[in-house]
Amino acid sequence: MIRLERQGDVFVLTMAAGENRWNTTFVRAFDEALDEVAASEGPASLVTVSDNEKFFSNGLDLEWISSAGEHPGGDRKAFGAEAMALFARMITFPIPTVCAVNGHAFGAGFMIALCHDVRVMREDRGYLCANELELGMSIPEPELALFRHKIPMNAFFETVQLARRWSGVDALAAGIVQQVAGKDAVRDEAIKTAAGLVKLAKNREVFGWMKEHIYGENAAINNVHGPAFMLRNQSMYPRGPGHIPPKPPES
Repeated sequence: MIRLERQGDVFVLTMAAGENRWNTTFVRAFDEALDEVAASEGPASLVTVSDNEKFFSNGLDLEWISSAGEHPGGDRKAFGAEAMALFARMITFPIPTVCAVNGHAFGAGFMIALCHDVRVMREDRGYLCANELELGMSIPEPELALFRHKIPMNAFFETVQLARRWSGVDALAAGIVQQVAGKDAVRDEAIKTAAGLVKLAKNREVFGWMKEHIYGENAAINNVHGPAFMLRNQSMYPRGPGHIPPKPPES
């Protein structure tokens, strides 16, 4: 279901469950692979890819969620909380992460791609799409926040409200992905990119701290105060791990 290997300083996590649809069993297998990466020491980076040339991840396992009784997909009630916790873990993972989007990425598949630091997408085939509205489903606010943080505003609206399907070339132009490559080169280009980022994780605590302060509680880019105020009053704000400043004044 999930394979993990290491090439030098780059961990490669390969999703190997057909269309890689998301259910509780899949979430837990993915999380266990992250546990192994997190337990390693020293500078490293992570690449996520699919072994399916057509699908990177085709979203929620709808057959599982709509079925009754026991199912290999696991505990349905646990899925929501565990899946969202996994996405939060990935977006704040304390080493550089690169997603090799080598096929269609729909719904939750699109989300996990956005949770990576960098995305390399197949240029000739495959779409990124948040297709919830097409299925008659709303996108919860935490998921909207993820899309908003990772996608420029005009493309964000087209993504979440118009369910636009982004090809690799269009996603690159919109700023959703950082690079495109041919079918046989996506994985290798992602590994090459990840290898170039390894040095940033020399201090994992600092690398993770930065992500938490971009995407976590009271994130700097969400703060009620603007950057000019924050710069003028820098002593009020965290400087790094372990530093707890006085609370800034409320507006």
